[in-house]
Amino acid sequence: MSPAFPPPSALPRTRMPARRLPRTLHGLAALCCASGALAGLALLALPAHAGPSDDNALLAGPPERSVVEWLVRLQQAARVPSYTGTFVVSSAAGAMASARIWHVCHGPDQLERVEALSGPPRATYRHNNDVVIFQPDTRTVRTEQRESSGGVFQSLLRPGEESAVARLYGARQTGQGRVAGFDADIVHMVPHDHWRYGYRIWSEKRTGLVVKMQTLDEDGRVLEQSAFSELQFNAPLQAHQLTQMMRDTQGYRVQKPDQFKTTAEAEGWALKRDVPGFRPQHCYRRQKAGATEPPVVQWIFSDGLATVSLFMEPFQAGRHAHPGVSAMGATHTLMQRVPDASGAWWLTAVGEVPPHTLQAFADALERTR
Repeated sequence: MSPAFPPPSALPRTRMPARRLPRTLHGLAALCCASGALAGLALLALPAHAGPSDDNALLAGPPERSVVEWLVRLQQAARVPSYTGTFVVSSAAGAMASARIWHVCHGPDQLERVEALSGPPRATYRHNNDVVIFQPDTRTVRTEQRESSGGVFQSLLRPGEESAVARLYGARQTGQGRVAGFDADIVHMVPHDHWRYGYRIWSEKRTGLVVKMQTLDEDGRVLEQSAFSELQFNAPLQAHQLTQMMRDTQGYRVQKPDQFKTTAEAEGWALKRDVPGFRPQHCYRRQKAGATEPPVVQWIFSDGLATVSLFMEPFQAGRHAHPGVSAMGATHTLMQRVPDASGAWWLTAVGEVPPHTLQAFADALERTR
């Protein structure tokens, strides 16, 4: 029996709030779509502190693997031929979001659909690096190019860079458990310094697919968790079905991409010093057609597992009146002015990293022209 795919036009229409949820919850659906490996979160409330046993009975662990071997296994899991599943994402504070994902590999091509089950209605499709986002409440379709694809730990990790990650994290196997009815190996990615968080990962034994993941602070407390609540491998799903749905924009207004690839140097930005372990990945200028606001520059960094985005724009007193740091799950957001001889700028730094890591980026950022 083929899975039921409601056409975009059949999705319910509700009013979308002007402000989007942070990447921690709502945006994880997009990460799932872009990575092809991470989905969901347990439906149970998070404990204040989850030890290695969590809610799984630990059995004898699998043969020891190095960090590099684990990364390779998790990357290769993105090539699972097909699966469907429901996932939930939640933070220790109680915030929660859920989505449904369909994933197909057809030769070298990867196709996915992620449909939000909470919050504003949204269906996100990906065909390799091409992304199309349907927003039924505004009857608009937005197209994007995302240069990263592959497994959850391949979204920014290039082939051959596993050893670089191994210098930042250690791997400690903690046993086995079950998630959504599937047996999984459990591994704890332990950071070697205080600039990044740790991860506890449940990898499905047969395929390696990440079926559950927790982000842990330095004391081992769970900040955020994601896991499949329901999962089906070898789903009766054909690539052409997703391709047809991705192209069916009838009744929608197609918006042109509002981001353009650039470089930090070309935009007049640099770091006076590196933040340990983080490497620059991509830089974009974001400018909506006909918008009166000045463009925003996004500069992306990664250590192979964690990512940080720096958003720079000219300071506007009416819009940028509240500097400070906020948190939602594992994601922190830092906002502050960046003084410059030619005028003030406003920085918004966002990442699944400790707040002092974002502050290190802010302190190192400088205007070069």
